[in-house]
Amino acid sequence: MVYLQLLRVAIPALCLGLAASTGNAIAPSTNQRSFNVKTFKIDLSNEFRRLKRAISDTRLPEVELYPGNGQAKGVPLDSLRAWKEEWEGGYDWEKEQAKLNVFDHFTADIEGLTIHFVHQKSTAKDAIPIILLHGWPGSFQEFYPIIPLLTHKNASTGIAFDVVIPSLPGFVFSSAPKTQNWTVSDTARVFNTLMTEVLGYESYAIHGTDWGSGIGYMLYSTFNVAGNILGGNFDFLPFVPPSREEITANNITLVPAQEITLARQEEWQTHQFDYLTMLVNRPNDLGYALYDNPVGQLAFIGGKYLWSQPPPSPLYTAGNSTILTAVSLYALTDSVVSAGWIYAANPNALMPDYTCPGPEGVQSAAPVLFSSFAYNLALWPEEYVRRVGRVVAYRVHESGGHFAGLDNPTGLAEDICLLARFF
Repeated sequence: MVYLQLLRVAIPALCLGLAASTGNAIAPSTNQRSFNVKTFKIDLSNEFRRLKRAISDTRLPEVELYPGNGQAKGVPLDSLRAWKEEWEGGYDWEKEQAKLNVFDHFTADIEGLTIHFVHQKSTAKDAIPIILLHGWPGSFQEFYPIIPLLTHKNASTGIAFDVVIPSLPGFVFSSAPKTQNWTVSDTARVFNTLMTEVLGYESYAIHGTDWGSGIGYMLYSTFNVAGNILGGNFDFLPFVPPSREEITANNITLVPAQEITLARQEEWQTHQFDYLTMLVNRPNDLGYALYDNPVGQLAFIGGKYLWSQPPPSPLYTAGNSTILTAVSLYALTDSVVSAGWIYAANPNALMPDYTCPGPEGVQSAAPVLFSSFAYNLALWPEEYVRRVGRVVAYRVHESGGHFAGLDNPTGLAEDICLLARFF
């Protein structure tokens, strides 16, 4: 398959922006005890007024140049126009900003970076710490629906969590790395410091999606040795997903929901892969073109939310406000350039060989639960996941897509609670 040849030869590790650079050491440990932790409140009202003027001043074509392509050639003009009209009209940033401030936000200085994070503690004394790791073009916002589902004791399991959601370096409120060669290994190291030294947790669980799955898997495969990792829940993996031909050759039988995922993987590989090569090779060209162009960001970033489960989905219960808030966070924080650089800094994101990259190649003993959502963009059958972790459960969901925290928050939270039973 041309796509897999591209992955293995030209850019052997690109998918959505998953990442795990096995050759990068997780070295510097900041043994400092003062991380300058501060409470943080989102206040971008003045910036939004300017943004709204820019949205209103932007013209769109009157008609689709070549109609009938759906999403195959990019975001449809009708969708973009509807989003733009709502963004400059009925969308209420003050209301959305207040919702974002409902949970507890902080910043901490770690290795010269200002790291923004949500830290929502449970009232349960036996709450389990967990770090939730987003990807591109996501943010901490995509996990908001599952925070109350995790911090309150689960009725059936009696399990509750202290939830930590950091913004990746260069994303929204976290500062950008000072070097262009900042890898996911570096981010994993910083986030382990956040959990163990800044917040004082001796051990913690992980959930990772998209780029967050690569960072999370680096935590899983590296810091488990120190006893820091309780277990990991992933809906993506930093390994090249198998093709239909490989799945057939290995005599793997798929259930209908997995067939949906595989079909979406093939469609994505065929029609939506080009943005990756652009971000890997020319991040400045794309980033600068979009930098002060909110409607351009709406097309490029907002269009990626069409990857997720089609309506009806919880993602759309509030109309388009979730998507508009997601794009607003990028546009208002001027992070479209720095967030995109995660691709250029990590060109070897998906590993072709399914082996655990932990110290001395030893597979981590921490449990793994893999969540396979039908409308996600890539499929990792259970047989493949078992090669890279101690799988205690593999859950297939008939609903949910690339942004599972928005699409199927109940299913995702249930999986995380189930994983905790194996700690």
